Amino acid sequence: MDPQGGHYLNKAAVLSPLGAARMLQLLLGCTIIALVAHSAGYNHAYGIYCMFVWCFCFAMTLLVFTMDVTRLPCCMPISWDNLTVAFAMLATLMYVAASVVYPVYFLRSQCSKSDGGCVVRNYRIAVTVCSSFCCFAYAAEVFLTRAKPGHVVGYMATMSGLLKVVQAFVACIIFGALANGSEYNRHIPTHYCVVVYSLCFSITVVVIAVTVSGKASALPLRFPFDRFVIIYTFLATLLYLSAALVWPIFSFDRKYGTPGRPDGCPWENCPWDSKLVVAVFTHVNMVLYFSDLIYSQRIRFVSHSAA
Repeated sequence: MDPQGGHYLNKAAVLSPLGAARMLQLLLGCTIIALVAHSAGYNHAYGIYCMFVWCFCFAMTLLVFTMDVTRLPCCMPISWDNLTVAFAMLATLMYVAASVVYPVYFLRSQCSKSDGGCVVRNYRIAVTVCSSFCCFAYAAEVFLTRAKPGHVVGYMATMSGLLKVVQAFVACIIFGALANGSEYNRHIPTHYCVVVYSLCFSITVVVIAVTVSGKASALPLRFPFDRFVIIYTFLATLLYLSAALVWPIFSFDRKYGTPGRPDGCPWENCPWDSKLVVAVFTHVNMVLYFSDLIYSQRIRFVSHSAA
């Protein structure tokens, strides 16, 4: 047994840029949770979402950091590199959303000094600043672990793999808007759009899960898994293209919906706003799937040339 513990502990997990990024994530995450629990506060669905993001990412980062330091990933039947880079990408997106949502719904320019309102506001400003900095800490991890020329990496570290995480996250935003009074059940074509979102999200999550599990080669497919992913990405691009055409027509055309935002529509619960969010992020995901398709073809071409 090594008296220094070097055989069991991974010093590179601490004394490296990646280790520094993870320790910064833990420091900022712990600070955010403490500030929110102490005085900043949270309530309603948006506050609960933000608190969930900070707690979930902190717990997962602590787990990843501990596992890397103790060299335990070698004992796990999963693709650890794929898991960590996928989580880092997801955490970046979740933190970006929380860093936007929290100040929008909880930060006010005016405060009352008599009842301690300014103290609460200052704590919320500190939470917003720390959360914003933590976005860059997770983005730094993605940058450090991404695919580089001449290096053999897992699929999730490539641009195509990272785009899969973004596509799934954007789909979750669409589902949130659909559930928030989007009135999608008024027309059959909008039901078709929901089927498109659900189908593409489900298969994307399955692709990520299979890749992280490291069992892609064990699937009973008659062709390689990477070819299946490319075919699916092509079909998903076409499906999202059709949804990007159908949804705006049946949501904002005068024959089926309202072109402009109604004057009396409440700010926090307006169906028109939800429809607009769905329309915008449908186009965003269409572009993401198209970019994914182009990059997948590029990877295939480079691999073929190298062979």
